[in-house]
This record gives sequence, structure tokens and C-alpha cells, in this order.
Amino acid sequence: MSGKFNSVLTKANLEDAYTHLTDVISSEPFLNMEGLNGDIPFHICPFDPSLQNNINVLIKQVKNYLRDAQVSVLEINLYDLVIDVLKEEGDWDWLLKNEATMSKDELKEELQGIIDTKTILIPAIVERMVEAEFDLLMITGISEVFPYIRSSSLLENLQIKAKDKPTLLFFPGKYKHSVEKGSSLILFGTLEDDKYYRAFNILDRAS
Repeated sequence: MSGKFNSVLTKANLEDAYTHLTDVISSEPFLNMEGLNGDIPFHICPFDPSLQNNINVLIKQVKNYLRDAQVSVLEINLYDLVIDVLKEEGDWDWLLKNEATMSKDELKEELQGIIDTKTILIPAIVERMVEAEFDLLMITGISEVFPYIRSSSLLENLQIKAKDKPTLLFFPGKYKHSVEKGSSLILFGTLEDDKYYRAFNILDRAS
């Protein structure tokens, strides 16, 4: 299967993505977290960043299929979650008022100070997990929260809390495997987002 996708969704293989994802995710081995060799049930779906709009449509189509297949999905869009957290923390109105006067670096520093991954973002995700009954945790909105949330940091901290159900993260870039250097997330195909090796590429998984 990796030959068809070459481990990343592109314009050339996008038409095959819906069938592959729905077949894999709705299968009992995937939902029962089989074949992981004792590792955590984290999966990444890398895609060409230029296809973001197509991927948004694909996600909706996959979710609709899974709903009809009685597979419940908890989707957490990180951009929407960050806005919710900013409102809950009382910082949203202040940011809207002052954003225009700040440089990009200043805004990034402010957001990183408010939305700390370990102490703020992960507890917010866990809260939503506790409130919902689901078979699959789906994480989207990675590109919208760059650069103040790093995917590798998110996964490193989330892996402690999200081990009981499969997790699928849609990633705008590449998930690169190397025996010599380990594995890494390469955001937008150019920015290496630190080493992260404990996830499986769902495009390489047999359906």
C-alpha cells in the first residue's frame, strides 16, 4: 500500500485516500489496536500542504462514512480548540484588540505563553476526551496553529493521556523514517518539527 501513496497524500493519489482511510479505520484490527507490537496507537496521515482544502473535504467524507459504519469520531480541531481556550482564559478579546500592534514574533511569544502544550492544551484535549464517547480521536488544524504549537510536542505530551483509543493526526507535510536519524515530522515538507518516532503512517497500513 505504501507504494500507491509513497507515504504521503498528493494530488496524484488523493482519489485513493478515501477508500484506504475508511477501510483501515473501520476495520476491527485498527479499532482494537492490534498489530502495534506494544506501542501506542498513534497514526499520522501526511499530506501535501497545497491540498489542505481537499483534505478538509476528505476528512468530512471519512467522518460521514464512519458515522454510518457506527464508528464514533471525536475530532479536535486545534485552531478551534485554541480559540476556545483563549476565551476560557479571558485572553481572546485582549488578543483581538492588540494583535495589529504586535509583530509576528511578539504574537507567537504571547500565544506560546498562554497556550502551553503540557499545562494548557493537553488538559483541554483530555477534558473533551472525558466528556465524549468515541472510537477514534482525530486531530486536525495543525497548519492553522503553526508556529506556536509544535506537532511533536503535542504528540509527546498526548501519548501519556491518549492510549486507550486510536489517534489519527492529519499532518500537512511528511513523516520521514530513517534508520540512521530516526523519524521526524517535516511540517509543510520543509520545516523539521523535531524527532518523533512513536507514530505509524496510516498510509502504509494494509487495509
